[in-house]
Parts: sequence; C-alpha cells; structure tokens
Amino acid sequence: MRKAGLSRSQLSPTATSPYPKSSSERDQWIVSRRPARNVVDPHRPYDFLVEEELAETRELVSVATIFLTNRECPWRCLMCDLWKSTLTETVPPGAIPTQIDYALKDIAAREDYRSPCQLKLYNSGSFFDPRAVPVEDYSAIARRVRTFKRVVVECHPALVGDSCTRFRDLLNSRDHRPIDGTRLEMAMGLETAHPQVLEKLNKRMTIDQFSRAAEWLQSNGIALRVFVLVKPPFLDESEALHWAERSIDLAFDCAATVVSLIPTRSGNGALETLAEHGEFSPPKLVTLEAALRYGIGLKRGRVFADLWDLQKFSDCPVCFTLRKTRLREINRHQTWPGASDCPRCGVVQ
Repeated sequence: MRKAGLSRSQLSPTATSPYPKSSSERDQWIVSRRPARNVVDPHRPYDFLVEEELAETRELVSVATIFLTNRECPWRCLMCDLWKSTLTETVPPGAIPTQIDYALKDIAAREDYRSPCQLKLYNSGSFFDPRAVPVEDYSAIARRVRTFKRVVVECHPALVGDSCTRFRDLLNSRDHRPIDGTRLEMAMGLETAHPQVLEKLNKRMTIDQFSRAAEWLQSNGIALRVFVLVKPPFLDESEALHWAERSIDLAFDCAATVVSLIPTRSGNGALETLAEHGEFSPPKLVTLEAALRYGIGLKRGRVFADLWDLQKFSDCPVCFTLRKTRLREINRHQTWPGASDCPRCGVVQ
C-alpha cells in the first residue's frame, strides 16, 4: 500500500490557482460561478423514484426515494450542484408533508407498483436544518412515513443532535404499524478522509467532527450511511483511488453500514473553473470500479457505486453498457464477477 504522503496536488493552492484560501471568499467565489437555478414548486418534490437495494438483511428490497423541494443548504460546498433544484427561502409549514403525499400517491398508482419497505427523504441539504424542513412538520412527516421499515434522511454532522432523536421517536409512536418499528438512518457526507482536501471543499467540517457525529448516532440507535467522493478536486487519478479507499476505511471505522461512492461530477461552474487550471478532472470509470471492488472486498458493510450519468466517466463506448450492467449487479449482490474482454480497451476486471 502506498504511503499516505502529501503530493504537490494535495498542498495549498498555488499562486496561479483561482481558488480563494478563506471560507468567506470561497463562498462568494463558488456562488458567483453558478449557472441558473431550476424553477421548482414548494408543494411538489422535484423528483421521486423507486429502486431496488440490498438491505442490511442481505435481501433485495424496494426503496422509494423522494427528492424534497426546500431551501438551499447553508453550506457552500465546492463540489455541490444540488442547490440547482432548491428555493431561496423556507417552504411554508405543511409543504413537505404535501410533497410526500404527492410522491407516494403517484408511486402507488404505477402499474409495476411494489410496496417499498424503505424510504429515502433527500432534500439537497440537511433534513434537520429548520430552515429547510420546518420543525413543526416533523409529526406530520412521521405519520406519513412510519409504515416503512427504514427511513433515510440526510444531515450535515454539525446538525446531528436532539432533533434527530425527536424525529426517531416520532417514527416509533404507539400507533406504529411495523412489528419491529421504523429504523432511522442518517446519510452523512464524509466526502474524503484527506484532511487538507476536505478543508478545501468548503464543507466546514473536520474528520474529528464527522467521527463525533457518527459516534453520537451509534449511541442513539440511528444507523449511518456515508457518502464518499471518488476523485474530489486537487487529487490526481492514483491519489483518488488511494483516498477513496482510506475514506471507505474511515466510514466503516465510524460504524457505517452503507458507503455510497459518488464520482465527482462537473456542472456547478466552480469545478469547471478549477478544471481550466488543472486542479480538477472527473474520475475515470476504472477508478470508481476499483474503489467499489476494494470496499466490497473488506466485507465490513455494503458499498454502492452511484450510477447516475455514468457514461460521463467512460473512455470506451464499446464496453460501457457491459460495465454499467456489471456495476448494477455488483450493487445488487455485493459480489465481484469474473473479468470480461473488450476488443477496444482490453480486460474489464
């Protein structure tokens, strides 16, 4: 294993780098490079879908995901483009429960409907940010979702605390239907275990803060799902794999049951500017595959590769469909298939 030293690309920005050194300047720099925001309705989720996922029980289960429309996250992370479908102000009370009703009704009316047993409520930020999800809506939200065996929400480590246990308890009130109750799961973005790169992502979080939040969740019976970026800015391809592996290690050390590998995507304006100065390029598909193979090989928990817009990371149109299909099956079963041959790029591991 390569020693975890600091390369030139991992040091502070060079004199020619456009990226500011202070957080306040970074906020302005990131926001000033944004493209237009999407038009969204505060009473409608901006998207929702149903997928299969391997559960903690090792069963393939149906999972509904609702992408809630709400206020933009207060953190201005360098790599984030989730603000594109957010509002500039807090939604009115009752809007979030209305969004959930709308999505679940539509899902239930589909011809291929299979009752989901898990639900993800993703809101492009932190569920426990009161400016995103009004606190007075917690009870109404819990009543709508407590029939699911597991409910997954997102949160920045800085907002992990009493609001989480309050919502956990609302999910498991006396009129709860599932025999074993509803398990609350927190999805937190670790992003990277590289401390200097993490600081430059402008997330305003340290590894110690993440670890303390994870420990608090574990002590309060709340499961942990961790997002890890594959090849964040300021890392080259070999460094990207090394630090993705170290980030997976750290996530499992923090008692995560799931690690989701997110290839870093351009499209938010800031990353395009860094790319022009040689400080960012998207990961290669082979790097995502290698990180996934490493994580699954640990057998410490489930590791999933995010397959959205995957073709952006492929260098070979000949074997891309094969590779995407393989990755989907690996996500579903957490086993690594044998190698295949591609007439253009050679062996697909």
